[in-house]
Amino acid sequence: MAGKSTAEKLATLQKGYTLEGATIELGAAVVDGQVHKEAPVRLPLAMMNRHGLVAGATGTGKTVTLHMMAEQLSATGVPVFLADIKGDLSGLATAAVGNPKLSERTEGIGQDWEGRTFPVEFLALGGDGAGVPVRATVTSFGPILLSRIMELNDTQESSLQLIFHFADKNGLELTDLKDLRAVIQFLTSAEGKEQLAELGGLSKATAGVILRELVTLEAQGLDLFFGEPEFDTADLMRTSPDGRGIITCLELPTLQSKPLLFSTFLMWLLADLFEDLPEAGDLDKPKLVFFLDEAHLLFNDASKAFLAAITTTVRLIRSKGVGIFFVTQTPKDVPAEVLGQLANRVQHALRAFTPEDAKALKATVSTFPLSDYDLEETLTSAGIGEAVVTVMNEKGAPTPVAHTRLRAPESVMGPSEADVVQDIVAGSGLLARYGTAVDNRSAYEKLSKQAAGAGAAPDPATEDSAADMDIDAEARRIEEDILGRPSSRPAPRGRPAPVPDSTPRSPSGPDRSSADDLGAVLGDALGGGLKSVARSIGTQLGRELLRGVFGTSPRRRRR
Repeated sequence: MAGKSTAEKLATLQKGYTLEGATIELGAAVVDGQVHKEAPVRLPLAMMNRHGLVAGATGTGKTVTLHMMAEQLSATGVPVFLADIKGDLSGLATAAVGNPKLSERTEGIGQDWEGRTFPVEFLALGGDGAGVPVRATVTSFGPILLSRIMELNDTQESSLQLIFHFADKNGLELTDLKDLRAVIQFLTSAEGKEQLAELGGLSKATAGVILRELVTLEAQGLDLFFGEPEFDTADLMRTSPDGRGIITCLELPTLQSKPLLFSTFLMWLLADLFEDLPEAGDLDKPKLVFFLDEAHLLFNDASKAFLAAITTTVRLIRSKGVGIFFVTQTPKDVPAEVLGQLANRVQHALRAFTPEDAKALKATVSTFPLSDYDLEETLTSAGIGEAVVTVMNEKGAPTPVAHTRLRAPESVMGPSEADVVQDIVAGSGLLARYGTAVDNRSAYEKLSKQAAGAGAAPDPATEDSAADMDIDAEARRIEEDILGRPSSRPAPRGRPAPVPDSTPRSPSGPDRSSADDLGAVLGDALGGGLKSVARSIGTQLGRELLRGVFGTSPRRRRR
């Protein structure tokens, strides 16, 4: 910080962080190696929906930072969503106990510390964990997000979009994975040959690949996540009776085996919020702040369609009152198109042990406004619980860069006792709504019914056995016709072929779109060789009319 006195540097920071409205207190500025509690560093509450980045090397305090921010947001009445990757955030439900070392730190930064608990809701994907089970239907999850989990290439993703379009158009609800499997089985059967041809662009071989990936998902236990009752994202935006925002912690203990499911599900939540929430404009405080931990999992090997959807969601959801904070190791983990929209930065220490580390350090420094700090030195020497901060002030301009000693959380920094979590889950109002899985009539049942009796009402006494026989028959056909291997299953008995259910669809469901008519008109005009191209154009337009930015099905169309 050569060229300025300590008093001048302090004056710059004090002026830059003097704000009029409500704020989140981050900590106190460090100048010339000394902490100055008379120079508090703050983040305007009204600017939380301008999004942010919490970054830093492993072990530098990122989780504690979002823990501390979540506490203050809750205290101001703002609901918070946290992805609890390591299980450390359940400590929000337990008041911390002071000690001399903690008192020395809090007094040094001017923090009036008091141990307290916060209103917390615990969720678990598909019931994998201690929280209330969270599920989504395949239909609402959509083809783009599902393709991400299945790691499909662009061609396969396009084919999956066609399958979803077919199901939408024919009133075949894709509630769980067996529903999607049943629709693909029909399209690749002899009876579905005509419908497959009408779709255009979906080959039997590609359908076989998608079927194999579905089997893999089921083997990994992901079938427990897809189903009903589906989680309503409005439940993320609740407050407690005393007016504090409820902090929702989502955990997945087996993250290492299901990283794509976890990160992609977080984007489903955001996409659902984006579709459902009305425009809110500039608010005094956000409706919800969403902390997305391990953000690099979102972007690794992501398709262009997926990255474009993320960018669009981040850019537009702020006008609906939702703030997103990405939590990761370095800014380079986040694509430039997304990083440019993150106005609030809390950068913990970085390590420079390798040439690649050194490049990442220089790239990180280049993303900050000019300052009097030597940021390369500061970022490599900052201690645990310290960070380099710059945020957007109330006028929309960046605040001065401040080396900051951060505030300490007032609840336990670590997991709560297991019985505390269990008691909270048992007393949750969400448990009655989401605790028990249900299997309503959907595509699988509709197609099985048609196969069993060509539309005739099945005998209740034989319905279960008929369904079992259908499963064996279809499994044998997949193995022999699509996967190209002999089947050990018993030969199927003769049955009428499955056809799309003819039950009339509700007025709110997807109807035959004008895009299909457009495709037919173009096909007739262009001639035989180009009919499939025209049909594909119509199908694409239909998808855009029926589904949101991620290909998700908006809730208002699901009911």
